[in-house]
Amino acid sequence: MNIHIQTIGKIRPLIIVAIVLGMFGSMAANAQVPPRFYWKTLQGMNAVPVIAMSASGNVNPLDPSHSVDPSASLSADVAIVGYAKMFPVLNKAAMLAVLVPMGRIEGDFLAGPSLSREASSGFGDPMIEFNMNLIGPPPIMTLPDLMRYEPGFSLDLVVDVAFPLGQYDNSQSLNLGQNRWYGRIGTPIVWQLGPWIPARRTTLEIYPSVWFFGDNDDFVGQNLSSDPTFELEAHLTRNFTSKFWGSIDATYTSSGDATIASTTTSGSDMTLAGFTLGYQLSDSMQLTIGFKSTLNNDAASNDLKMSVFMISLTTGWHRLLEGVGRLSGGG
Repeated sequence: MNIHIQTIGKIRPLIIVAIVLGMFGSMAANAQVPPRFYWKTLQGMNAVPVIAMSASGNVNPLDPSHSVDPSASLSADVAIVGYAKMFPVLNKAAMLAVLVPMGRIEGDFLAGPSLSREASSGFGDPMIEFNMNLIGPPPIMTLPDLMRYEPGFSLDLVVDVAFPLGQYDNSQSLNLGQNRWYGRIGTPIVWQLGPWIPARRTTLEIYPSVWFFGDNDDFVGQNLSSDPTFELEAHLTRNFTSKFWGSIDATYTSSGDATIASTTTSGSDMTLAGFTLGYQLSDSMQLTIGFKSTLNNDAASNDLKMSVFMISLTTGWHRLLEGVGRLSGGG
């Protein structure tokens, strides 16, 4: 029994590494998902992330439709708090998460020969995400199951819904809230590369998704409608040690046309590249930092531009792990 407890105690750090490592991805930085977000862990696990994000460019980082004025110069400082719960559905691993952004965004817009400034502060639109595994290993219900877990080839179905409850001022175009319903359907893939050794774990992760938008019927006194936006994300992740890992990240986005009243603006494409680093601070706490930027940041260009720095602290807990901790600690 003592040997079993000691063995489980040794894998507790690996258990926490496998929890939701960056739950901010669904909302922050144009709704991009961080690497290792869809790794599976012990069902019944709880996770809470606290994230800080600083972004600049000419696109609102909290608006996944990428509505943009190429002449704009925007900056945002946003904090995001969330909660996630893992549980089985129809003998498949599933997760339900909620994310709430808050902070400040401001920008300068060219209006004729002069600049105008807009700013918004408060809460953004809260988002709920439901994720369910379709192809992959069975849900992890016990600690021995977790010790044997390997993702192999996994395919999930993800549905996100944002609620139009955030701060909104109908006299300006720049807001934390979008004053409309919007959501996403995606199919994230995790593909294990090589043996599942703690210090050398490697994955290729691909996430195609499509965003859908309702109308904003009070966009500076007019109606705003947006066609769907397509996103394709990719991450190549690798463990450097059992506690430290990194990822090379890339995202391609093709936004749909936007129509304000009877005027239609063609959508734009955007490609971002960056990196993510993760480190396990303790058995129950994970730190991640990440940076990404559009490949074309030429000031003279009218393309979409964005640079984002993010740092997150995620903590997780489970009643089985707490019990193991008490037994291994003699408490």
